[in-house]
Amino acid sequence: QVQLVESGGGLVQAGGSLRLSCTASGRTFGSYGMGWFRQAPGKEREFVATINWSGASTYYADSVKGRSTLSRDYAKNTVYLQMNSLKPEDTAVYYCAADVDASYHSLTTTTAEYDYWGQGTQVTVSS
Repeated sequence: QVQLVESGGGLVQAGGSLRLSCTASGRTFGSYGMGWFRQAPGKEREFVATINWSGASTYYADSVKGRSTLSRDYAKNTVYLQMNSLKPEDTAVYYCAADVDASYHSLTTTTAEYDYWGQGTQVTVSS
C-alpha cells in the first residue's frame, strides 16, 4: 500500500512558476516508480512526467518538456514537479501516482499502469 498526498498547487499568472510536491507513505519510497498526470475540465487524464526508482531517469510529455523538472527526495519521501513558464493551457488538476510493479529502470507513462493515486491539486494559470 502507498498513500500519496499532493500539495503546492494554486493560482499563478502566465509565465510564472509552481513547485508541486507529492509525499508518499507506506511502502519503501525507493522501490517504485512515480509519475504526475493532469486532468483539465472535460478532458481525459494525461501524462505529464515520470521518474524511476533511483531518480536517475526521467521522462516528460512534449507539452511540458523543457519547462518542467521532476525529482525525488528520499529523506523526505517526496517527489517534486517544478514547473516554469506556465501557460493557461497548463490549467488542470494535477495528480501524482505510484507504479509499484515498475522495474528499476521503468518509466511509466500510462494511467492504467499506476496502482496508487493522490487526491490531486489544482493548478490555475491566468492569462
